[in-house]
Amino acid sequence: MDLKEIQNLIKFVSNSGVAEVKLETGEIKITIRTTLEGNSPDITYVQQAPIQQAIPQAVAPVTPAATPATPAAPAADDTAKYVTIKSPMIGTFYRKPAPDKAPFVEVGASIGKGDVLCVVEAMKLFNEIEAEVSGKIVKILVDDMSPVEFDQPLFLVDPS
Repeated sequence: MDLKEIQNLIKFVSNSGVAEVKLETGEIKITIRTTLEGNSPDITYVQQAPIQQAIPQAVAPVTPAATPATPAAPAADDTAKYVTIKSPMIGTFYRKPAPDKAPFVEVGASIGKGDVLCVVEAMKLFNEIEAEVSGKIVKILVDDMSPVEFDQPLFLVDPS
């Protein structure tokens, strides 16, 4: 048995998944062992986390570690008079049309129905998000260049 045949045998054993092979021919005794790590594949289990249903209120939910629910109730009443503009898609939120340009809107800006408020980029497409109502921007709920989910609140608008 020459060196090339031995190398081919080693490759064959390592690819076969066998832990050990012993070969005896005449005066030659060969034992080829592969490590156990090579024989037992790493198994990764992936479990998808349940998706939480969208919350129909305009304010983010209060976590159990936060303040009691009683003080949160007046805050919900304050935002109830505002219209929430939500993201129509999953993507990345941009306040500006380009990095060197000014933001579309600022807090306190008056807007009209159909005015562009921001851009949500999804799969390399930049989608302009337009105002659904006329009014005044009260709060911008998302930071520039942040990922947003479908139906995530983006702006609070005072329609009065």
